[in-house]
Amino acid sequence: MSFALSSLYIGPMEQLTPPRVSTHAASDTIAATELLDPARLDALMADFSARYPGGDRRALVSLWTKWHFATVASTTLAANLLLERDLPLALDDLRLLLAPEGHVTGLCLKDEGRPLAELDGTARFTTLIDGHLTPLIEGLAAYSGASPKVFWSNAGNYFEHFTQAVPMHPMASATTADPAQQLLASRKLADGRRNPLYQPVRYVDAAANDDSGASAPKRVRRLCCIRYLIDELGYCGNCPLECRGRRQAEAT
Repeated sequence: MSFALSSLYIGPMEQLTPPRVSTHAASDTIAATELLDPARLDALMADFSARYPGGDRRALVSLWTKWHFATVASTTLAANLLLERDLPLALDDLRLLLAPEGHVTGLCLKDEGRPLAELDGTARFTTLIDGHLTPLIEGLAAYSGASPKVFWSNAGNYFEHFTQAVPMHPMASATTADPAQQLLASRKLADGRRNPLYQPVRYVDAAANDDSGASAPKRVRRLCCIRYLIDELGYCGNCPLECRGRRQAEAT
């Protein structure tokens, strides 16, 4: 499995880092459950926020999660859609690799997971949503004071991004990304709960034209990641607030 998973990191994933698969708690990793410990988060955020002195705590934690969710989303979708495997991503089962600056750079899996054929068809993304994202986002929201919707939006942003990239992978077929696209298009999960990953981004007509004269749609997040609260950064390139402000200025 580790070889198979590593072999996925080509094409649109070639710049990403494959996860490790190991039953040993290596010294350069931490248990994912440590992200639920405020004291551990204080230490991580002290390292991460050093480059943004005085930055708003809510925005700093939101920015930190972008590293984490990008890593989790790419690994989840590669295994789920291309290998048809459910990886052990529940917080109790996962270890994380960290950069010296405190953000997540990779995952360490305890085993190769299980074939999706062993699961109920509606449970394809349950481990990701219920075992990983839900407890982590609840903990980060309580720690930072930011709305859980901010973190779900960050997670959904990367989930959608990699869903769009999957069809370009050499191993993908025309329907490979369908399960992920269906999840993003569903207001509710299979059990009737609200789907927190519903339509995290939208595509709108762009003001600028490309060389052919046709308008290129602009990718816009549904919710702001609040990184503009960090003075050094401002709005991101997909910010709904920045886009809304531009449209209002043009209208006047």
